[in-house]
Amino acid sequence: MGVVNVTTDSFYDGGRYIEPERAVAHALELVEQGADIIDVGGESTRPDACSISEQDELARVIPVVKGLAHRVSVPISIDTTKSRVAEIALDCGASIINDVSALRQDSAMASVIARSNAAVILMHMQGSPQTMQRSPHYSNVVGEVVHFLDERLQNAICAGIARTNIILDPGFGFGKLLVHNLYLLDGLSALAALDRPVLVGLSRKAFIGKVVERSVEHREWGTAAAVALAVDRGAHIVRVHDVAMMIDVVKMAAALNPRWSSDGQEHDA
Repeated sequence: MGVVNVTTDSFYDGGRYIEPERAVAHALELVEQGADIIDVGGESTRPDACSISEQDELARVIPVVKGLAHRVSVPISIDTTKSRVAEIALDCGASIINDVSALRQDSAMASVIARSNAAVILMHMQGSPQTMQRSPHYSNVVGEVVHFLDERLQNAICAGIARTNIILDPGFGFGKLLVHNLYLLDGLSALAALDRPVLVGLSRKAFIGKVVERSVEHREWGTAAAVALAVDRGAHIVRVHDVAMMIDVVKMAAALNPRWSSDGQEHDA
C-alpha cells in the first residue's frame, strides 16, 4: 500500500502533495513502482494533529481520487474517519475505507461501508490523535490490541459489513510507547487468531527513529527491518512511503516464510 498524503502537516511528507496534480503524479509513480493499493488521506493523524473540516478534507482528497480512478487498475483506499468523505470517495472510485477510529468516530460510517460493499481497515488506537501519545498504558499490549480488534470486527459484522471485506491494523504508533510498539511487532502473529488480513503501518514511525537514532528522513533502513519482521510474523499488507525499496524487502521476507510460499518447491539460486 503506497501512501499519498494530501496534507499540510503529515509527519514525513506533509505539504509535498497538497496540490491535486502533484498527488496524482505521485500516486501514479507509486503504482509504477509496484504498489498494489494506493491510500489517499487528507487529514493528518500524527500525534497532536489538528482536525480539519469535512469540506476541507473533501477539497483535498476528491480531486485526487477522481484523477486516479480511471488511470490505475489497483484499488484506491481513502484514509478518513468521516462518513460523508468516505461516501463521496467511494462514489468517485475508491473501494477501501481506512478508518483509524475503527468505526467509532462517525456513527454513520459503518452503514456507508455496508451499503457500498466496500472493504474497510479497522485500526487500534488508544485515545485520539490529539491525546494518544500523552500517557498510553497497557497491562498486555498484544492481548489488549487483539481483544479490541476482535470487538471491532464483530461490531462491523453486526453493522452489515461482510467479514471478507474487513482488514485489521494493530495501529503502530497510535497510543503506544516504544516498548508497546516493540512488543506488538514481536507478537504480531497473535492477530492470526482473528482470521482476517493484517495491515501494518510502520513506515518511518517515531518508534523506529528512537531505536535507530535517526530523523524521519533517514529511517528507511529501520523501516525495512520492521517491515521484514512484520511479514515474518504474518502481515499481509504493509503501508509504506517507499514502495520500490519495500517491495524487495517484502519479497525476501516472504520467500523465507512458509506462510507465503507459492508452491513449496525449491528453485535455482
